[in-house]
Amino acid sequence: MDDNTAALFPGFSERLIDAEGARLAVLENGQGPAVLLLHGYPQTRAAWHRIAPQLAERCRVVVPDLPGYGRSCITGEPTGAGSKRRMAASLVTMMKALGHDRFVVVGHDRGGRAAYRMALDFPAAVSALVSVTVVPTPDMWEGANKGFGMGAWHWFMLAQPEPLPERLMSGDPQFLLENTLTKMAGNLAHLHPVALADYRACFDNPQVRHAMCEDYRAGATTDEVDDLADRAVGRRIAVPVLLLWEAGRRYGDGREPLDIWRDWADHIEGEGLEGGHLLPELASQQVFNRIVDFMVKTGHVG
Repeated sequence: MDDNTAALFPGFSERLIDAEGARLAVLENGQGPAVLLLHGYPQTRAAWHRIAPQLAERCRVVVPDLPGYGRSCITGEPTGAGSKRRMAASLVTMMKALGHDRFVVVGHDRGGRAAYRMALDFPAAVSALVSVTVVPTPDMWEGANKGFGMGAWHWFMLAQPEPLPERLMSGDPQFLLENTLTKMAGNLAHLHPVALADYRACFDNPQVRHAMCEDYRAGATTDEVDDLADRAVGRRIAVPVLLLWEAGRRYGDGREPLDIWRDWADHIEGEGLEGGHLLPELASQQVFNRIVDFMVKTGHVG
């Protein structure tokens, strides 16, 4: 772990875990029920720096870079590496290697997509799900309109066949990163400078950028296919689900996230929070409080 980044996670130790086609760079600390924190695009595990240390006072907290992101790398067949089914399998294998057969998973953005796939595919491993600023992939595509395309243009660009997006991103990676994070955060000054430096360093790596493209390619292909297959047979998430989303957010058909998720989960609650897309960083205390309250309510912590 970089010395500067380590300062964001006091008391955490780092391990490299080989798991189902990926070598995952993982931070871990705390005692109690296991909680897995998954970050989103275009970030790294550093996105959880305002929540993980607090949560480690009550839980065993595991914070990896997603497969291919940050300091995690793809070791198996690179084609299809962005599949959320494949990511979920890697992350469950990682948790078992760390001694956690059952755990709570908290996912933001792309990590939220891996998290709900994990809850669908590995119900024996996931005891509860917290989804932050995410609705299922088919609902995103079905609600896509001009506003979505203009605002979330990267969904379309990064999903283009290789090597088009990779070549475009290589022209000025830092401009693209700053543009994306400024839109998400409102101002780069809202982000911790050490976390921002970590995002910059990792985004400079062409292999990381390729993994991000594979993530979005999967979102436009296999992830949607997998989700639609589950929806067709009525497969649902049975464990308790907490949703946190950007206050005021509506999707193409005008529905709130909670309305959409009722089609996918049996036991669900949630609310919109002020702070924009990067809630783990810009509304960290509220997110932390909601996670802890939810874990108390579901019997994970006293």
